[in-house]
Amino acid sequence: MFISVFEIFKRGIGPSSSHTMGPMVAAARFLGDLRSGADRIPGGGDPASIRVSLHGSLAFTGKGHATDRAVLLGLLDQLPETVDIDTAEAMLATLRETRRLDLPGLPPLAFDPEKDLVFDYGPALPLHPNGMIFRAFDRRGNPTLTTTYYSVGGGFVMSEAERVAQNEGGSGRARFAEEPARVPYPFTSSKDMLDMGRVSGLTIAAMKRANEEARRADGEDLDSRIDEICDAMNACIDRGLLGSGILPGGLKVRRRARDLHEKLEAERFTNQQMPHIGNEWLSLYAMAVNEENAAGGKVVTAPTNGAAGTVPAVMRYWQDHCGGRSDRLRRDFLLTAAAIGGIIKANASISGAEVGCQGEVGSAAAMAAAGLCAALGGTNAQIENAAEIALEHHLGMTCDPAGGLVQVPCIERNALGAIKAVSAAALALRGDGEHFMPLDNCIKVMLETGRDMNVKYKETSTGGIAVNLPEC
Repeated sequence: MFISVFEIFKRGIGPSSSHTMGPMVAAARFLGDLRSGADRIPGGGDPASIRVSLHGSLAFTGKGHATDRAVLLGLLDQLPETVDIDTAEAMLATLRETRRLDLPGLPPLAFDPEKDLVFDYGPALPLHPNGMIFRAFDRRGNPTLTTTYYSVGGGFVMSEAERVAQNEGGSGRARFAEEPARVPYPFTSSKDMLDMGRVSGLTIAAMKRANEEARRADGEDLDSRIDEICDAMNACIDRGLLGSGILPGGLKVRRRARDLHEKLEAERFTNQQMPHIGNEWLSLYAMAVNEENAAGGKVVTAPTNGAAGTVPAVMRYWQDHCGGRSDRLRRDFLLTAAAIGGIIKANASISGAEVGCQGEVGSAAAMAAAGLCAALGGTNAQIENAAEIALEHHLGMTCDPAGGLVQVPCIERNALGAIKAVSAAALALRGDGEHFMPLDNCIKVMLETGRDMNVKYKETSTGGIAVNLPEC
């Protein structure tokens, strides 16, 4: 399966790619199957009502992650990239009042959000911690269509049949192999990537670009689409720098990016700046993005919403503090980061519910380190080394969000992930690319660690920071 730069970096809404964007996409897919009549259960009549159940992590942290809101918007034909967040509340209010879905191409469908959307706190579904079941019934109550979906991280959604087929293919390369006939450099591991780079003489970014161009429709401008992603990341930072007040959800977490920005700007041309000022700017940019995400704003998955601040922060740091003014190098930054993100997703996971936050912020730090190393002129071997250093030093990181909200410790965790990414790139650039632990081995360790991790530390908010809050 070819994993495009535009799959790793997708525009959508917060607070979670797996718990918000994924369920919204799943709901829209279900409506599409209802319209087409695909997989209709024999004997069932026309659909007249819908019910949805959320399982595993989607149930335990779904309300904090706005999963219920996302499902409702998906059933209203909304998609993460195009939903108008300014009109969303009015649409939801109408649905709650009428308890009916009136959608093009379908008969009126009864749906009471209070009764027909169920948080099932029993055992998770077998194929992934983020499971959901959509059911449609005819007027007599007979099932007409039942589909199980899994939100597998980063906004990626798979049906049960797709997930079974993936698992039957095994792990690693066999599971996600890029089709050799469709792309010129079908690397699915960092070893393949480095070997193909040596033979071809191309950079990682150039190979990823060639693969993207092989899959683009005629006339589609790859550079303009990459630029749109870069611009969306920067716009998210800029919005976050203007935000103020308390984040929603009940934890009463205060937005800090605006205040921090004002202080850093006031000190910019004075003798008050300390040697660690670069870390403060990195933290500022990452926090600005993740505060926007926590507020349900527009963000870019990188590779997830919970880790959306790390890559944009490092890219903005390179642009504003390292003289990074080249459009070509900015594109190489994202192409290289996407290549690393694709390898991690292909061979392990970017889902906090599956492997903990090492799969989210850890992956994001590896991607950011690789992108920065590429933009600063690193060799392919140095880039791979930078990604490995960044991922290695996130191994074992849990996903235990307080209140099921993508706020504590998620916002600050992105800031530290950005700092680690820059440090990893700097270390790699001081070397020649030779190092002890290959990135592929580190990815394998991350997957094994995630499998061994207790479920209470994997986005269920039943352990760790999530249950050790101060007394109110």
